[in-house]
Amino acid sequence: MHYNCLIIDDETDLAEMTCEYFQMFGVSAAWEENALRGLSFLERHQVDILLLDINLKKESGFDLCREIRKRWDNPILFISARQRDDDVLIALNIGGDDYIKKPYSLSILLAKVKVILNRMEKQKRQADKILPSKEGQGEFLLCEETLSVWVKGREVALKAKEFALLKCLYEHRNRIVAKEKIFDTVWGDAFYSDGTLNVHIRKLREKLEENPNEPKLIKTIWGTGYLLKCEETEEKSIYED
Repeated sequence: MHYNCLIIDDETDLAEMTCEYFQMFGVSAAWEENALRGLSFLERHQVDILLLDINLKKESGFDLCREIRKRWDNPILFISARQRDDDVLIALNIGGDDYIKKPYSLSILLAKVKVILNRMEKQKRQADKILPSKEGQGEFLLCEETLSVWVKGREVALKAKEFALLKCLYEHRNRIVAKEKIFDTVWGDAFYSDGTLNVHIRKLREKLEENPNEPKLIKTIWGTGYLLKCEETEEKSIYED
């Protein structure tokens, strides 16, 4: 089953109230009260966005975020009563996309969730189904329908954010793409950090490069951004009207 939002929070009354409020405005939502149940839910259902508390009784939302990031790429919005800047920085550096401090306004939280959902839908509609090119190492194809890329005749599955990042680099191939442009295109107005971008770049290199430590596809332009090296060819789609 598909849900727009999953809340993982041990404050059950607040989580339930948030779900009910979201559903009033057409955002399907569910909630779980601990890490184990949250992971089980993700295994059984498709979820667009996660709202994750840091303090889950004896469990840590930080640890849960790290575990989720090993397997899923859903946007994660931390919701927490912890106010320290250190907590915010940790949350964003381990894969969080935003940090919302409790007590939060239901209307503002809903607005943030809707912005992300609308952006995800817009990216899905506007993205080309196939973006082909010939690269020095062999055929290089992006396919949004399967969130995969073909390199040298082999198909590599990507997570949603990895695909969006690669697509951003591809659309500006053979040109330097500034970090600010990448953040705006891939993460939008959510909180972000260089650490988050570096992690995603590293994951792409591990999946695409023959030697991730000596990348030939995705080049780092120190102090500026990144560059995807491709040979230019005529773009076309394999889908016909």
